[in-house]
Amino acid sequence: MTEDEQSSMESRSFLTCATEVARLLGVDDIPLEPNDDRARRLSHAARKPLLEQASLPEELFTPLLAAAVYDPDPSFCRWFVEPAVYAFGRRRVMAALVDYLRTGTDTERAGAIRAWYCAHVPLRPDRSPAYGSDGIRDPALDESRDIKHAWLEASMRVFGETTDLRMRRRVLLDLPTSRVAYPPHLHDLLESTLASARAHPDPHIRHWAATADHETV
Repeated sequence: MTEDEQSSMESRSFLTCATEVARLLGVDDIPLEPNDDRARRLSHAARKPLLEQASLPEELFTPLLAAAVYDPDPSFCRWFVEPAVYAFGRRRVMAALVDYLRTGTDTERAGAIRAWYCAHVPLRPDRSPAYGSDGIRDPALDESRDIKHAWLEASMRVFGETTDLRMRRRVLLDLPTSRVAYPPHLHDLLESTLASARAHPDPHIRHWAATADHETV
């Protein structure tokens, strides 16, 4: 499959996801101009109502995460991730992205990596009524340290298993190079990942390993 064919496939998938989110919100009937990007227009129409609601129906969780993962533009996938974090909690959103990274296609894994960055969005009481009408939020919704460790593990395992160079770069180069960022139970996997990265023919991957080695000196 060529890059153009893959891009076309991803766009069709994103349109399907954005259409489902808009349908569930009741904002799918929007005017379009010639040459409009329908998926982007639908996501734009959904952005405000998603953040204005004090709660979102359970049926929206999976479509929201799918739209975030399939959105090909890292500048806009936050439109789906942010309201999901407010309404369903950072913990649940991050756990879903870990699942995409573990078992998804390469397209889904790449999208999960983009969305993972957005899932760290800072939460403010004045940003969404889903934060809590009294300005108080249950901390259990956003406790995610163990989920972040699961992301580190999944990233290193994908690096070791995939043969696709672009995916190996994507999962590795966003990982921290400081060993202190990894819990003790991941140290053996980290050392194995470092050994593989040091010997890798790709200079970007070797540079990541060299940076990690330098930080231990």
